[in-house]
Amino acid sequence: MERLISLKLRQWCDSKDRKVLLVRGARQIGKTFSIRQLGISFKYFIEVNFDFDVAVRQFFNATLDPLVLCEKLSGYYSIPCIPGKTLLFFDEIQACPQAIQSLRYFYERMPAMHVIAAGSLLEFALEQLPSFGVGRISSLYMYPMTFSEFVAAKEGAVQAALLKIPAGGVEIEPVFHAKFLELFRTYSIIGGMPAVVNLYKEKSDLLGCQNLLDELLATFKDDFAKYKTRISQLKIFETLKSVSLQAGRKFMYTQIADTGPQTAYKQALDLLEMAGLVHKVYHTAGNGIPLGAEINGRKFKGIPPGLGLHQRLLGLELSRLLTDPLVAFVNKGSIAEVFAGLELCAAGASNSAAQLFYWHRETHSSNAEVDYLIQNGADIVPLEVKSGRRGSMQSMSVFMSEHKSKYGIRLALENCARYKNIIVTPLYLAACTIRGVSA
Repeated sequence: MERLISLKLRQWCDSKDRKVLLVRGARQIGKTFSIRQLGISFKYFIEVNFDFDVAVRQFFNATLDPLVLCEKLSGYYSIPCIPGKTLLFFDEIQACPQAIQSLRYFYERMPAMHVIAAGSLLEFALEQLPSFGVGRISSLYMYPMTFSEFVAAKEGAVQAALLKIPAGGVEIEPVFHAKFLELFRTYSIIGGMPAVVNLYKEKSDLLGCQNLLDELLATFKDDFAKYKTRISQLKIFETLKSVSLQAGRKFMYTQIADTGPQTAYKQALDLLEMAGLVHKVYHTAGNGIPLGAEINGRKFKGIPPGLGLHQRLLGLELSRLLTDPLVAFVNKGSIAEVFAGLELCAAGASNSAAQLFYWHRETHSSNAEVDYLIQNGADIVPLEVKSGRRGSMQSMSVFMSEHKSKYGIRLALENCARYKNIIVTPLYLAACTIRGVSA
């Protein structure tokens, strides 16, 4: 299955001022697969898995000199390690902190060598290092498969190419709009974890996909034991489940456990965020750019790691997901808002971790909340997510009036439309909004 990250990896390969590349993201999202696919384009490919090839770690304990390391790795794997011809891939690099430290020296002393590193719990290892190759290492943040990647895998690249906002505000062809809505329902059930998407692509087995999602959640539970913390696995999993239960509204630690100290749950949420299993949407005043300059760190919403996992954490029944009208279906567990947030994460800049923002005004006389604020050039654009085909836009109107917004975007199940300065965009095109629409 071709991933959007493949293009970015090829661009990195061809760059003249290329640095060592660190691919970052949660486990099971396809990092290793994508890098292996890139390796096919090289004459030689060396994959070092520090979890599997434990003996290799001793090379890095002895020296950080890339010339010596390449010589030893070449001998160990019986593969030439030649700058410009070999892709050197360090997988599960968090298991060997010395290997992480060696990356800066590959850039300094062997700049022509293509070096990529990745790891499932990489953020935890980086936190323990006193320094980390600033200016010598670039990062590429990766996420589960987006809706467009799912459509490409299931229906082909030609169908996926139709997923764009038409110029001039015209409607998407109704037959395609209806098809994309049904594909959206399926994607909402299985999510974007590559192994699950591949199973559905090959067998169209939704029950099997749900069983596989349960297995992935069990794997995440096992990973919790690897987090260097005294927090119990149970508290971490309770926190992850609560993120799904509270999706779409301000996150409250008291909703996890309403008695006793909340410190452990706050630490658990921080750990989940580091592992890429939770994304925070911060409250911002939204008065200007950058949006992050006016955030309130105590006010945020949480987004689970993927829609399929979200469904399993909520315990939603497959029969209801398949038979409910689409409007009722996407209203369960704030599916529409979670979907939009995940799409915005993946569509943002790939060289830094995703940052999402929302706006909420609380007064005695009235409350108003806009699901997301995005930046389009110098403009701040309010984005509301509506589960149905109709819905009030009162909160968006309040924000636009107070902040003098040029236009706002409503994501809904309906086709493209426009009501004065409100642009209506199909929910499945959420990713397109971050690239800008015509005001």
